[in-house]
Formats: sequence, C-alpha cells, structure tokens
Amino acid sequence: MTSSNPEWLPERHTDDEHVPAEEQARRQGVRPLTSVDELVVPGMFESDEELDEFLADLYASRRAGMA
Repeated sequence: MTSSNPEWLPERHTDDEHVPAEEQARRQGVRPLTSVDELVVPGMFESDEELDEFLADLYASRRAGMA
C-alpha cells in the first residue's frame, strides 16, 4: 500500500474538530521543561564507550541524510 492509496490516508478532520497543540498539551498534562536536567535518565548508557558509540552512529546517520 502506498501513501497515494486513499484507504491508507488518515481521515481528515474538519475545522470544528481541530484542537490547537496548546490545548492538546493542557489536556494531556504536558508542561514546559524548567531545566534540561529533567531530560536526564540515569543509567541510560552503561559506559562512556557505549555513549560514544551511540553518538558516532547518530552523527553518521545525520551525515548520511545530507548526501
């Protein structure tokens, strides 16, 4: 199935059903970050080497998208 197949496309909502992002966030209890420290996940990487491998892969995938 391709994106040009109308059966695959998501149903479009009318303007009456549109909910602004700010309202969606309020309904879901999303709040702004007060510090980047809130993004820290202790133990995400088991070692500095694992982090280095992750970053190398991330940077390589970003460069590949530019080619």
